[in-house]
Amino acid sequence: MKIKKLITTALGSLAILLMVASCSSGPSLQEYFVSNSENPNFLALDVPANILNLKEADLDPTQVEALRSLRKLNILAFRKTDDNAAAFKTERAKVDEILKNSDFKELMKLNSKFAKGVIKYTGDGDAIDEVVIYGASEDKGFALIRVLGKDMNPAHLVQLMQAVENADVDGAALEGLSDLFQS
Repeated sequence: MKIKKLITTALGSLAILLMVASCSSGPSLQEYFVSNSENPNFLALDVPANILNLKEADLDPTQVEALRSLRKLNILAFRKTDDNAAAFKTERAKVDEILKNSDFKELMKLNSKFAKGVIKYTGDGDAIDEVVIYGASEDKGFALIRVLGKDMNPAHLVQLMQAVENADVDGAALEGLSDLFQS
């Protein structure tokens, strides 16, 4: 009888310890995306990499390698209004806290007359698994873009971005996002 009680107590203690440990760590970026995908304040899009509409024959070998390393983009955008200003502050603080995680390494800061932001990544410097682009405007809202791939090379991605500038991107798939920061 005492062994049964000891086992029950040990399992109960382990369960409580696991609950405390899981509560003490903040949500991951993936969890944040999932939990807000149905929130009416957000526009959520999952976009396959083939939306870039790039033909491999038109790319150099480095750009082809970069394109093949891309999998998809997850986009989550919050459009600020007078009615959701408090929610905007709360959600922005949550994103800022998630991006403080040491797993995210800063690639560069963004600063324009429209918004301020940052580009961060996870993985090794020459084998990136995720790039996060985060931009926010006090007046308009914020956008959070996860570029998911496998062993993405930052130098190759820059060359791919140049090819994307000349590509015929399917604008219908991104409808609504371009309106986010417009008046």
